[in-house]
Formats: sequence, structure tokens, C-alpha cells
Amino acid sequence: MAATTSKTLDPTNVHAIFKAYDVRGTVPDQIDEALAHATGRAYVAVVGAREVVVGHDMRPSSPGMAAAFAEGASEAGADVVMIGLASTDQLYFASGHLRMPGAMFTASHNPAEYNGIKMCRSLATPIGLETGLAEIRDLVASGEPGGVSARTGKVYEADVLEAYAAHLVSLAPVAGRRLRVVADAGNGMAGHTAPAVFGLLGDLVDLVPLYFELDGTFPHHEANPIDEANLADLKAKVLETGADVGLAFDGDADRCFLVDETGRAVSPSTLTALIASRELAKEPGATVIHNLITSRAVPEIVRELGGNPVRTRVGHSFIKATMAETDAIFGGEHSGHFYFRDFWRADSGMLAALHALAALAETGRSLSELMADYERYPVSGEINSQVADQAAVMEALEAAYGGCQGVETDWLDGLSVAHDEWTFNVRPSNTEPLLRLNAEGKDEATMARIRDEVLAQIRSER
Repeated sequence: MAATTSKTLDPTNVHAIFKAYDVRGTVPDQIDEALAHATGRAYVAVVGAREVVVGHDMRPSSPGMAAAFAEGASEAGADVVMIGLASTDQLYFASGHLRMPGAMFTASHNPAEYNGIKMCRSLATPIGLETGLAEIRDLVASGEPGGVSARTGKVYEADVLEAYAAHLVSLAPVAGRRLRVVADAGNGMAGHTAPAVFGLLGDLVDLVPLYFELDGTFPHHEANPIDEANLADLKAKVLETGADVGLAFDGDADRCFLVDETGRAVSPSTLTALIASRELAKEPGATVIHNLITSRAVPEIVRELGGNPVRTRVGHSFIKATMAETDAIFGGEHSGHFYFRDFWRADSGMLAALHALAALAETGRSLSELMADYERYPVSGEINSQVADQAAVMEALEAAYGGCQGVETDWLDGLSVAHDEWTFNVRPSNTEPLLRLNAEGKDEATMARIRDEVLAQIRSER
């Protein structure tokens, strides 16, 4: 791979594509095999790894980038275990199971022209800007990414798919009535992992696969289930087949969204509350993490069940760090990421799906009936507005609402404003001139009123 080692990397570009906890950009303008090779060398130097595990998704550029990263890592003296096609949570499993730091080549839900690298330390411990990623970035940008070791590491292949599937099923056993399940892989990596996982459930699941063919060009729809437009085919198939539940995975299958038997999307906050109840049944009094845009129903339910809810910023590096600090049993985000202490505090869309199936199979109720126990407040979903001065708009919102009776504000992550009857959070994007609004109310009319009021002010200030 001489071509990967000869290209001079633009330091400005390197700094631009290393974000809060991963590396992501368009191919090949921003990210390519030369960058992957340099990152592999720098990663080994910073992490101090003697062995590294590497996986990749189905995007056309992913195998080449994974191989280039492996070459760089081996030049730095590390042995490299290549697990081939994998979901991101399968890579996290390999990192925990093999006790190795790891790298996953994927751009998750992003369009086909993107790719990226997600890196972790051994036991799936996250790497963020403050915990090693900035050092890796700076080494890559310097043009001397860690040097070349006197020992060249070996590169070899391993298959962990069966062990991954068995581990997940052991954490959330499914027993009870037979379920018809439609799973939409969106041509992403759930098409690789779902057959292995659901194959272990035997006759308990009648699986109806949708877009299981691995295709990094995403010919049917974007592999981004947080956008409800991408759930249209799943909803239709659930209704057509009379399924008990629909599952939608993103491109790298680390997120999962549910559709109930009526074709209605289930809020990830509602699924967070359901899984929290199951985990608290195993360990009464345990801590459950939720980010600040999750429905207030989540901490309410956790407290009612005797648990300890802890609120964090948005983002997996914050969730995982807080889970480690508090020994939390579970964490959930409204974006559809679910984190499990028994899974090395990593997120797994497939494990979340198994929890939902297990809860459904052990009851005679429909999914809509089951989820009604955990869904209390209407939410707006995330609404983006382009603004020139994010800080000024948030300060104007605090001035408008902060002095009102019964209102509390905080700045844990953007501006959060809470009232007994409603809440909202406004956060700036890290990469674009956007403000992201999430609003919630005691009923649909209250939510709509506060959503529209805040949006009107945001858009008048811009």
C-alpha cells in the first residue's frame, strides 16, 4: 500500500474532520486511505496498543480504509485482528471480548459519499477529544504519526459474529409467545447481524427481513431511522404482514427504533423507560443515565421504580463516562442509542431490540398497549434552525423565560428551561450554524404552544 504512505495530508483538513469522538468526512475529498493509514499509526502510538481489532461496514470505501489503518497500526508495532464486516456494536463486543482497543470504519447513518472511523480503547472505552483523540489528530496533522516500530505487527482475521450473537441473547433472553417481527436493515449492517442474532431465537421469532442486502449506496432509503420519513416502508410492511413489532436500524446498527403493530413509531424515550424498568428489576436501586433531551417521563419512572436517574449531556462519550463514574446499569438517549453496563457500557441497537422483544413476548399485550405504560408526554422531536449567533439567541431565550414564575434554567448542554407543564432544550450544533430545539408538554396543545413560541423567537433573532 505504498500509495497510502506517500500522500501529504493537509493539517487544516485533518483538524476539520476530527470531531468530538470520531473522524468523519466525504470520500475521497476529506477522508481516504492515506488518512486511515496515518491514523492507524498515530492511534497505536497514543493508545499504546500491542494488539488492535478492526471492523468495517458495507460502504464501498470501507474495506480499503480498514486495510490501510491496519497497515499503519502494524507499522507502529501492533498486531491487528481483522473481523471484517461488522456492526459498530459488534466491534465493541470484539473490543470487550478480546480485551483490545478497536477501530470501526463506518459513517453510520450518513449518505453513501461519507465514511469515518470510530475508535475506542480496550473494553470499548470511548476515546474523545479530551481522552486521546486530540493527540491522535495532532500526530496525523504533523505528518509524523507516531513513527515506525522496529517490529512490524502481524495482521490476521477472526470471526466473532457467532460469539457476539450468543452474548447478546444471553443478556436479554426472549421467552413466551411467538412474535412476528419486521426488521428494516436499510441495506446496512443489521442485514449482517440480525440473521445471526434472531437465528438463535428459533421458533420464537417469525422474522420478516426488509432491505437486508448489504449495499453502501443505500438504494431504498437513508439508513437514518430518526427521520420518520425513512420508516415509511417499515410501517407499511408491519401493517401488510400483521406483525407484532417493526425494528429499524441505522447504517452501522448501533441504534434501533421501534414501530408498533398500528404502524406508529415509538419514541426512543419510551423505549429507554421500558429497558430501564427491566434493568432495575434485575438490580433494584441501580443508577440509570439519561441525556437532557430525553422525556421527563424517564427520570420519573426510574424514581418510581426505586432507581436513581442521572442526567447528562448529549453524546456517547458523556453517557459512557457518567456510567463509569456512577456504575450505572443502563443509559438511554433520545437519539436511539442505548448503553448497557453488561455490554462494556457500550451502545447496542440489537440488544435494545432484544429487550423490547423479550418484554413483548412475556405478555399477551400488544406493543402499543405495553408502551402506553411508559409514554406520558408529547414531544416535538428535534427541530433545527439556522442562526448566525447561537450564543446570543440562547441568551435571549433565557432572558425571555428565565424570570417567569415556576421556571428553572440550566446550561448543562445548551439552554434547558423547565416548568411543571412543559420543558425545552436548545443546543448548538458542533459543526453547523444550527440551533436544535426539543420541546415537551403535559399534553399535545401545551407542547405545540411552547414549541411554536420558542421557534418564533429563535427565528426572529436570526
